[in-house]
Amino acid sequence: MAEDSRNDSDAGNPEDEFRDMLNDFLAGNTNIDPAKLAGAAGLPNDPAMIAQLISQLQAAMRSSGDGINWQLALDQAKGIAERGTVVSLPAERSALEQALHVASLWLDEATTISELSGTPKLMSRQQWVAATMPVWTQLAEPVANSIADSLTDVLEQSAPEDGELDEMLKGASKMMRNVGGTLFAMQFGQVVGQLSSEVVSGGDIGIPLLDGDQAAILPQNVSGFAAGLDIPIDQVQLYLAVRELAHSRLFRHARWLRLQLLTAITEFARGISIDTDRIQGLASDFDPENTEQLREALTSGALIPPKTDDQLAALGRLETTLALVEGWVDVVTAEATRRLPSSAAIAETVRRRRASGGPAESAFSTLVGLELRPRRLREAAAMWQKVTDAVGSEKRDELWSHPDLVPTAEDLDDPTALIARITAGEPEPDDIDQAIRDLLDDDSSERPREE
Repeated sequence: MAEDSRNDSDAGNPEDEFRDMLNDFLAGNTNIDPAKLAGAAGLPNDPAMIAQLISQLQAAMRSSGDGINWQLALDQAKGIAERGTVVSLPAERSALEQALHVASLWLDEATTISELSGTPKLMSRQQWVAATMPVWTQLAEPVANSIADSLTDVLEQSAPEDGELDEMLKGASKMMRNVGGTLFAMQFGQVVGQLSSEVVSGGDIGIPLLDGDQAAILPQNVSGFAAGLDIPIDQVQLYLAVRELAHSRLFRHARWLRLQLLTAITEFARGISIDTDRIQGLASDFDPENTEQLREALTSGALIPPKTDDQLAALGRLETTLALVEGWVDVVTAEATRRLPSSAAIAETVRRRRASGGPAESAFSTLVGLELRPRRLREAAAMWQKVTDAVGSEKRDELWSHPDLVPTAEDLDDPTALIARITAGEPEPDDIDQAIRDLLDDDSSERPREE
């Protein structure tokens, strides 16, 4: 009798009814094929992946949490990274360690920025995923939360004002957030896992993904990069080692730069909203037999509306900073590797690669609405070279000592104005500056009083 009463009570719980409906779907008792759902989420048509997707969705329905399961994204990325991993041979690791040692010596001749305090690491793809996921999560979280909120809002707004369906959807909003968050986490983990097969070093994407002044090389990916070039692999290893150490040295020297760059990216991402009208259109036109339209919307970035004027301005500043960093690294690396016969050829390959990005990097940009491209890389490199030729490497590197000294987008257009400012020296202090300086220099308060 008590059991019947409990069942009657449960049957009236809208959240339980919604959970039962989703369970029927996941069990294959509907017209929607789970394999098509996986494809719609941008995941491969892999039986193991589909089974994992269903298992994770079922767990999300039972979860008492709220939001994005970032541990799932990490596990997904690690699993994908592990599938294609090939253990590097001792001789290969030894050659890279030697390349990093020589690279440090060569950099000492090309820049006044001091060497790293830590030892560069040789990382597997899985280790790279684990070390960089905190930054990827920071960049993606605003978009993930926006998607989850929009899905919930659309479902509640689409329900009739009265009736059982309205009560069901509103009662299940938290569950839908978890389900939507699970889909995003799996798709995001897929992208980061694929990125682990494309990057060759810690600074390859252009942003500081590793903590502190850490530098890292991925031996397997360096070998893959070199395989596409008709250049001796030892030259490729040495060139990439110099680039990675130059990038790490810069962020260690300009400690404010990492925070400034990541803060700018995060603030840009927080301004991204989701097109709820587009979601409503997808829901009303959804065909269970054809999920291609849903897949296209989720993986093409169609749910993210065009950037606002403020976002475009912020993106322009971000791209300028990325170009300044990459341009400086290019010039310093070119100077440090002038002994390498194939230095120029490798440099051009790296520039083209950074300008276009790999498939996984493109997938990341569509997923979170942000491209990490140094669009003015060539202009930035040309500017840094002109500055080096005019005032030398020491004064060039001093420009990274404070945010106010860093060149601007206008300096990329007209490097001569920047060089003029550098050669003009420190400006004469105005009256206020001079009064402050006089006060600081005045030691009369420390003199003994006259009797």
